[in-house]
Amino acid sequence: MIINERDTRNERLLEVANTMMSAARTAPKGKGFDIIEVLTITGDTIKHLSDAMLEYAEKSGLKFVLRDSANILNAEAIVLIGTKQHIQNLNCGYCGFDSCNEKQQFPNIPCSINSVDVGIAIGSACSIAADNRVDSRVMFSVGRVAQELNLMPGCSNIYGIPISCSSKNPFFDRISTNPTK
Repeated sequence: MIINERDTRNERLLEVANTMMSAARTAPKGKGFDIIEVLTITGDTIKHLSDAMLEYAEKSGLKFVLRDSANILNAEAIVLIGTKQHIQNLNCGYCGFDSCNEKQQFPNIPCSINSVDVGIAIGSACSIAADNRVDSRVMFSVGRVAQELNLMPGCSNIYGIPISCSSKNPFFDRISTNPTK
């Protein structure tokens, strides 16, 4: 039997994406509430997200979103990590309010503990990509537009991690859309 690496690349990459999702799920949580949401998108869904990112770049004027919209087309999969909002009742003040009770009047302001939990989950997922020598990059732009598209209903603080298995990491040394750079 002969197995050519090129013939099994996509299958292996999806195995890594699945393991990244497990790592994000099992990552430590600030107070132990499991409110992290994780999913992987591929194929036509990546193209749909890229198209939406083009529209978002035009609407927002954020040029890096334009660059990233083209860049994610080099990904075979994108792991999305976000959080549901859940007030932790710690009265820690990290969100800028003196108490969780005071913060409840502003439901669109995320609980800082939830945001930290997303960051820990992202780090855990990226460590799996690195351990498996899969190219990746954390992208705010991908998550922001995924949130606009409601790909993860009820979630905020979404980040995207495009992954690729190619001879050169397509997510670094990207061409800037800013003519001054």
